[in-house]
Amino acid sequence: MKNYKLIPKITLWTLLALGIVVIAMFFLGGSQGTLEVAGDFLDIPKYSDLFLVWNYVLVGLAVLITLCVLVVKLCSDFKYNPKRAIRSLCVVVGAIVLCAVCWMMGSPEEIKIIGYEGTDNVGFWAQLSDAVMYLCYILFGATIITLIWGAIFTKTRK
Repeated sequence: MKNYKLIPKITLWTLLALGIVVIAMFFLGGSQGTLEVAGDFLDIPKYSDLFLVWNYVLVGLAVLITLCVLVVKLCSDFKYNPKRAIRSLCVVVGAIVLCAVCWMMGSPEEIKIIGYEGTDNVGFWAQLSDAVMYLCYILFGATIITLIWGAIFTKTRK
């Protein structure tokens, strides 16, 4: 039983270490050259794709883990406390609706990226990028509001 408690800690530390390595590679990994834009020379980071893929993986993991935990809690609650299960079901439906709203807010139109000539900035991938950014903005804002509310609630409760 003791070893099972180590798995989340090891996983979190591994993800943190990989995130630090990816960020370091992106910012310190050099450039693929320069690009002239309006008379200015801009560096093209060498590991932009790695950085973007890492962000997609983290957002995907967060969404997947959150939904899995909610579904397991929902199943457990239906067995022992049906009233609480309805609240859990509302949270699952809310998460799905939030993802759907973010997807609809995204645009499949081409994202203008200076110096990029590929096809991954139009259609599905452009809409997915927009949706992930909107989802991150909304979740970040909700986190800040929750932290402030939690601090106020804790102080007023004492």
